Amino acid sequence: MILITGAAGYIGSHLVARLVAEGERPRCLVRNRAHAASVLPVEKVELVEGDTTRPETLTAAVQGVDTIVHAAFITADRKPSAGNDYNTTNVQGTANLVKAAQEAGVKRIIEISGLGTKPAKPGSYMQGRYLAEQMVKESGLQWTIIQPSVLFGKNAPFIKGLSDLIRSIPIVPLIGGGSLLFQPIYVEDVVTIIMKVLADPQGTSGKTYTIGGPEYYSFTRIIDELLHAMHKTRIKAPAPTPLVGVGAAVMEAVLPRPPLTKAAMTLFTFDNITDRDSVQRNFGFTPMSFIDYLREYGV
Repeated sequence: MILITGAAGYIGSHLVARLVAEGERPRCLVRNRAHAASVLPVEKVELVEGDTTRPETLTAAVQGVDTIVHAAFITADRKPSAGNDYNTTNVQGTANLVKAAQEAGVKRIIEISGLGTKPAKPGSYMQGRYLAEQMVKESGLQWTIIQPSVLFGKNAPFIKGLSDLIRSIPIVPLIGGGSLLFQPIYVEDVVTIIMKVLADPQGTSGKTYTIGGPEYYSFTRIIDELLHAMHKTRIKAPAPTPLVGVGAAVMEAVLPRPPLTKAAMTLFTFDNITDRDSVQRNFGFTPMSFIDYLREYGV
């Protein structure tokens, strides 16, 4: 039995679809059944309504489970809210899940983290992701951590946020001058990697995989490719990261779904890349190119 936390989220929903297509009936931990019904094939999965932040709901969720795929995180593109903030969900939620898994005799946990996760300022988004990884590593369970670079695919958060920004303003800020590098990876390729990890518990246990697409892109080039795909023309202006951070804070304060958040600005403090052949070397296939995807499917 496979339990997927965050099953109605972006990666979670794609993983559920793949598992169902291959004849599996995964157990899906969801906060809201009505919302889950809009994104998941509910008749082909086992739904458990619950939340990693409410440990009393996890007992039933982990019962009889062999492997957990833990994807129930607030990602950097999401604005935190009361009871659904980075520390409560990402840190305490992971602690609750690990404890429930230990008590239920779960054998294995696969955590979907993010490329570049590292120790950071206490209470910050990045520190929370780091602490979640450490708890999984110290859980006593067999563990694997997957750290993808920014995702692309239909409605992928990072790309959608940039696309919304392009649509909403006449001048696009090139954050930090636009030179920082990213390695966008297709969400379906991330799912393929998760499936390969699921199929090889011994070979992937105790490993952290940093993964990205086949090419590096500067932030400026990502904006250029999106403008081309969207048939838009915008003025591009280099913008100091601290100044854009102030703008992100303002948008986060006044908008329910801001196109840029304070947490997302952490992605602009380092090159979000790994080896170009990381997927081919570890998993035996070449992931889809960001440009090829845009040419075939658009934004």
